[in-house]
Amino acid sequence: MKFAIITHVVHIKKEGRYFGYSPYVKEMNIWLKYVDKLFIVAPLASNKVVSEIDDFYDFEDIDFKQIPNFNITNLHNIVKSILAFPVIFWKIFWAMKRSDHIHLRCPGNVGLIGCLVQIVFPKKSKTAKYAGNWDPKSIQPFTYRLQKWILNNTFLTRNMQVLVYGEWEEMSKNIKPFFTASYFESEKVPLKKMDFKDTINFVFVGTLSFGKDPLYAIQLVEGLLKKGYNVSLDLYGEGPERKVLEDYIITNRLQNYVILKGNQDRKTITKAFQYSYFVILPSKSEGWPKVLAEGMFWGCVPIATSISCVPFMLEYGERGLLLEKKLERDIQQLEDILNSTEDFHLMREKASNWSRKYTLNVFESEIKKIINQ
Repeated sequence: MKFAIITHVVHIKKEGRYFGYSPYVKEMNIWLKYVDKLFIVAPLASNKVVSEIDDFYDFEDIDFKQIPNFNITNLHNIVKSILAFPVIFWKIFWAMKRSDHIHLRCPGNVGLIGCLVQIVFPKKSKTAKYAGNWDPKSIQPFTYRLQKWILNNTFLTRNMQVLVYGEWEEMSKNIKPFFTASYFESEKVPLKKMDFKDTINFVFVGTLSFGKDPLYAIQLVEGLLKKGYNVSLDLYGEGPERKVLEDYIITNRLQNYVILKGNQDRKTITKAFQYSYFVILPSKSEGWPKVLAEGMFWGCVPIATSISCVPFMLEYGERGLLLEKKLERDIQQLEDILNSTEDFHLMREKASNWSRKYTLNVFESEIKKIINQ
């Protein structure tokens, strides 16, 4: 099978291999087990180095078509993007024409162009992974809403399975509720015993960005510290908000309790989950947050904003805490669980049992069914 991936993920070429954001590449490597030839249309960075959060495609026969890494955030970038569109359209068209199966990664600027170009290939087998929030009631950029409309439209988009997180109103036959996974069945081990006599550690994993709101995670733990609880917070990741967080930690004398760990490899993150009581994600927008599912797999009680399919993941508060983004109210929620070890351990068990249903073994089985249809 000739397989084409159309994606906005920025790639790096090193020693003949193509690297990209690790969770995405690891997932695609599962798809590629059932592929003979691979076309990739994506941006390629010339001045970026491979980091701990990157991985390479475990595939030999790759035909990579480089396109500009563009955006439409201001007038200057819009003009540059318009000038680049003919080349981008042609390369995407070329890859789609030569493939047997077209795979789009959405939402994103490249995904939007892919949504438009795929219309002229109604008979081709197609899938799209919509990794964002499919909730039709959520406030989203116009380009995201346009992608969703095109993918959901059975006249414009044919022979397509769109993998989305959660079940929502007005879903056409194109849409398939789906999930993602991080661990194999063989990686299941008994959960580490947690004792509230020790320091109660919280963990945040993600980009240090305004959208992920790591500052709110710090403020939650700070609130508990002020109330006398023996708590700490480790934040894993890098991003534009790092300086803001560093200044806040210093100003509020939290250096002994809140640690910025930076980007780390999978093994380090897994260990962090295993030794943490809670995983925090106060994000403003998500699809299926793998960070929560991964933390839950290892027994972390999830604390997250009530967005996208998060309420389903947390069983509407039965296996985690849904944040209201009202600081005092959310601190009180945490106090309630910290003052009841029985509730904590019950919630922890429910969270782990649920997450461990979604293994990579199950994920691969479902991908195989989709790609062989």
